Amino acid sequence: MALRSLCAVALFSIPLFGQLIDQTMAPNPAGEGIKKSLNEQIGAGRGDWSTPNSSSFIIARDPFRAIRRGRQLFQRKFQRRDGSGPYTRDGSGDIAADNGIGAGSTDSCSSCHGRPRGSAGFGGDVATRPDSRDAPHLFGLGLKEMLADEITAELRDWLRLATIEATLTKAAVVKPLTSKGISYGRITVRPDLVVDTSEVIGVDADLRVRPFFHHGGTISIREFVIGAMNAEMGFQCVDPELTAAAKGGRMVTLSGMTLDGKLDKLESPPVTEARNQMATPIVDYLEFYLLNYFKPAVYKETAESKLGRTTMDRIGCTSCHVADLQIDRDRRVADVETAYDTERGNMNNLFSTAALRLITSPLDSSGFAAVKGPSLQPFLVKNIFTDFRRHDVGPGFYERNYDGTTRKEMMTTALWGVGSTGPYGHDGRSINLHEVILRHGGEAQGSRDAYAGLATAEQRNLQDFLQTLILFPPDDTASNLDPGDRKAADYPQVKHGSIRLTTLFNVPADIE
Repeated sequence: MALRSLCAVALFSIPLFGQLIDQTMAPNPAGEGIKKSLNEQIGAGRGDWSTPNSSSFIIARDPFRAIRRGRQLFQRKFQRRDGSGPYTRDGSGDIAADNGIGAGSTDSCSSCHGRPRGSAGFGGDVATRPDSRDAPHLFGLGLKEMLADEITAELRDWLRLATIEATLTKAAVVKPLTSKGISYGRITVRPDLVVDTSEVIGVDADLRVRPFFHHGGTISIREFVIGAMNAEMGFQCVDPELTAAAKGGRMVTLSGMTLDGKLDKLESPPVTEARNQMATPIVDYLEFYLLNYFKPAVYKETAESKLGRTTMDRIGCTSCHVADLQIDRDRRVADVETAYDTERGNMNNLFSTAALRLITSPLDSSGFAAVKGPSLQPFLVKNIFTDFRRHDVGPGFYERNYDGTTRKEMMTTALWGVGSTGPYGHDGRSINLHEVILRHGGEAQGSRDAYAGLATAEQRNLQDFLQTLILFPPDDTASNLDPGDRKAADYPQVKHGSIRLTTLFNVPADIE
């Protein structure tokens, strides 16, 4: 599933193939592929905490199995008999009104988000705009969703406070819109309680930060999943709760994200027909997988790359590319820290350390495994390098739309993973880091010119730092869950180590 904005697939590009076959359909002597059929993955439907093999039950009582099931669905090569296709209007219609017509077609999420190998990475391209858009990676996607949601809540708290003060004082009240050290301008509430948003910057007047799409268009992972499965894969996801929320209701997803149609304009699932329907549990597992998906890694740091990091501060890059941001209430059940390690790293000199971030509830009278939920503790997100704001960074990044208009503002791209994801820019037009930096203008003109004025060695130091911010293949990266064995007979084809979530299942022998 290529997440629709994040997404996708070029209409005129390389052939698209899912990463994993279904062993129940294509058995093989190597024993490779997904062990469970699609019907087995759907299981007992949405259910509840007392319905074995339902999405509610597995996410609550066996969360690492739920993550792994989501991963297998993400990598699954869907078939026509599963309901894949036809796609958005089958490529015909008014693309100026519905840019999903340019989204292409694919059989797997990993067709567009699959590099490095087996990851929820990058690699696709779509014709949803005349100059195309590249599919960014999905590492750390849940962290981005949580940060954006918390920033939104704080900005709206400022509005509520201004409204209360204006009501009490019968005078205009001006409040600065700040959250997590980032300024979004200021807001004024007049004595008659009319809200003036003319000085709000980097976010819509409703103060909702939308972290997905290059231009900042969608609120939640769940909406992305449903939209992409329809636009790119032709599936119509059944989600009665989101449908009701989009009409003004309120839902809390199984991943803990609150969606309230009274506060926000939500993307309703497409009208379902008798064919091409995708069951709600598939959406549940994909959302939970992406909420908990690993953040990018940090590769080998050198004296030069460390100097490059300080140069970013000195020339003003980090005024928009803010390095570290704190989440107050982390909804993930684990964190994985991946770093350069020549002693324990096998295939790629990287080693991942998984740390649980959950609370196990006391056993209830049901006789089932205990409920395991997130501890909801604060978490410092390091090396993300974004401010979750839209900026005008000059004509080099302007984007033509099919309706003849030009988009001038884009979200600040999070730089984590940038060392792995060239070519660069939302459209892939910049061939290397040097060129994409020089492409900046507008609000970034000063920093761009400062970079251009650096000595060649200083420019290279800055690029060296950015090259340390990398993605990695989870199936080929040794970890404390599976450190590998360099002495094994068939190493490195086997026993190279991996982030083996199966170790954390309630029943590890039951493979997904």
